[in-house]
Amino acid sequence: MTQESPGVRVSTLELFFDLVFVFTVTQLADSLAHHLTPAGLLDVVLILVVVWWMYSGYAWLTNAVAPTTTTRRTLLLVGMAGFLVMALAIPQAFGKYGWIFGVAYVVVNLSHSVMFLQAGPAAVRVMRTLGPMNLLAALLVLTGGLLPEPWRHLCWLAAPLVQISAGYLHPMELHHISAAHFVERHSLVTIIAIGESIIAIGVGVGSDLSGGVILAAVLGLCVAYYLWWAYFADGDRRSEHVLAEAGDPGRRARLALNAWGYAHIPILLGVVVTAVGIKKTVGHAFEGLHWGEALTLGGGVAIYLLGHAAFLRLLRLPGAAFRVGVAALCLATAPLGHALAVAQLAAVAVVMAGGAILEDVRRIRRSSLAEAIGDFGRGA
Repeated sequence: MTQESPGVRVSTLELFFDLVFVFTVTQLADSLAHHLTPAGLLDVVLILVVVWWMYSGYAWLTNAVAPTTTTRRTLLLVGMAGFLVMALAIPQAFGKYGWIFGVAYVVVNLSHSVMFLQAGPAAVRVMRTLGPMNLLAALLVLTGGLLPEPWRHLCWLAAPLVQISAGYLHPMELHHISAAHFVERHSLVTIIAIGESIIAIGVGVGSDLSGGVILAAVLGLCVAYYLWWAYFADGDRRSEHVLAEAGDPGRRARLALNAWGYAHIPILLGVVVTAVGIKKTVGHAFEGLHWGEALTLGGGVAIYLLGHAAFLRLLRLPGAAFRVGVAALCLATAPLGHALAVAQLAAVAVVMAGGAILEDVRRIRRSSLAEAIGDFGRGA
């Protein structure tokens, strides 16, 4: 739909779109904080999956059709409005506002399909399958919003199954992805989402600004910082290179779907759950957390790291084993949080820092060894 062009970068309008989308992350974190139960987590996962599918669809869309005309910008604005209304409806998406969420989701889908059809003949062939299946998933969400339980959740469960099927049934080889734009777009939305952890600190602090609260806030910032480190410490450049080197259009599209589509779901879920854990911890820094809250802090970081480990594994990049190990250690800090919240927060920050430093040292040694071998080869 568009030829590879390393010079294509993300526009400010796309960044504006991402800011609206990340409001859904804020709403999901708030909903989970108020319903910190297995059922509440399941609802958050279902909403995140269907919302992320269409966000990712818009990332693929603007990779193929730059929003450079008034019509395209207007269609993008319609999509943004749909995401905003969905985010507003999230607290009652499985309640009285389920139909509002569903209508907004249908609007998001229709706007996406209409704009994608402007990308040329290949896009028309893609949308013959992808468009109707996306719309079917949206109609399932809308139908779920109008039905009582258990049909509501059954419709919501069916929607992502339709979307996953769509990813395999439409002709992937017709996509032509600009690696630089595609990777940058997903990197930007990830860093904005990580900012949700910072917002959680401010929400959790309240009006009592004691020394202990400041300590907890700084530790929360450290956790968010190492979430950034795990994803961005040279990783986005390496991943862009891998995607650009996948020369076959079908292989490149499949890699983009698996690594930046599916693997980013646990990454974003981890951000949501971590934000809730930080919020609960900062608000009760020198108290013991309930087991659910303690598991949320360590478990959120673990989900994030496991998601990124899957991402690296799909791209055949190093670092997955480090993330799995650090994830296990972060999850193991839950007993500390049950005894004293700030102790767990400090432990998670220390574990993440230690893992990041060890990985960085290993990366530097690998680079130095490769450079030395190169110098020796040139000398010979």
